[in-house]
Amino acid sequence: MLEVRGLSKIFGGLRAVDRASLDVAEGSIAALIGPNGAGKTTLFAAITGFAAPDEGSVRFLGADITGLPPHVICRRGMVRTFQVTQPFAQLSVRENIMVGAYLKTPERDAAAARAEAIARQLGMGEMLERAASGLTVAGRKRLELARALATQPRLLLLDEVMAGLNPSEIDGLMPVIRAIRDSGVTVFLIEHVMQAVMSLAERVYVLSYGRIIADGAPQQVAADPQVIEAYLGRGAAQRMAGPAHA
Repeated sequence: MLEVRGLSKIFGGLRAVDRASLDVAEGSIAALIGPNGAGKTTLFAAITGFAAPDEGSVRFLGADITGLPPHVICRRGMVRTFQVTQPFAQLSVRENIMVGAYLKTPERDAAAARAEAIARQLGMGEMLERAASGLTVAGRKRLELARALATQPRLLLLDEVMAGLNPSEIDGLMPVIRAIRDSGVTVFLIEHVMQAVMSLAERVYVLSYGRIIADGAPQQVAADPQVIEAYLGRGAAQRMAGPAHA
C-alpha cells in the first residue's frame, strides 16, 4: 500500500531523514520507533506532504505521490494525526469531527451523522455536544483520531497518539486502534509506548539519526543490538549480553 524509497529531508547541513525506505502492507498495523530526535515526525511529514522531500520517492496505492500537497494526499486516502493536538476549541466535538468529514461529505446533515458514528466508534458518543476546549488530554487525542477518521482514509498515520496518556487510558485506546484496522483502515504509527508497539504492530521500523537501522517483527527488533545501542548508548548491547544478564 505504502512504498517509501530512499527518502531524505535536509535542513541546512542536517539530514533529518537519510535515505529511508519502508513498506506498509494493506490491512496491517506497522510502527516507526526510535529515540527522541531520530527524525520520525519529519519522515511522516515528508510522506504526507507537509515537508517536501529532497530525495527519494513515496508511492501510495501504486501511484507516485512524492511532493504532492497534504490536501491532495488526504483526498487520495492517506491522512495523519499530530503529536500536539489542536482542536477548534470553541467548536463542539461533533463540529470538530465534521471538519474532517466535509472532505468527502459536503452535505451538513450527512457530515453530522458521520461525525456521530465515528464518535460512538471511538467511545465519544456522550461528548458530542461538549466544547473541545473542555476535553482532557485523552479526550483531545481521541478527537484528533476521530477527525482524521472522518476523512475516510485508507491509510492512517498516527503520530504518538498515546503520548501523555496514563496506563489505563493506553489500555483503553489499544483495542480502538485494532478495531480501526479491522474496519479496513491500515495503520502506521509512531509510538514511544513500547507496550503498545509490542501489542499492536506486526512490523516495526527503527529510525536513528534519520536512518532506518532495523525492521522486522517487534520481538526481533527489540533484541537487535543496533536498536539496543540506539536507545541505551554505545556498548549497551554488549553489556546486556554479559554474564550479569545471561
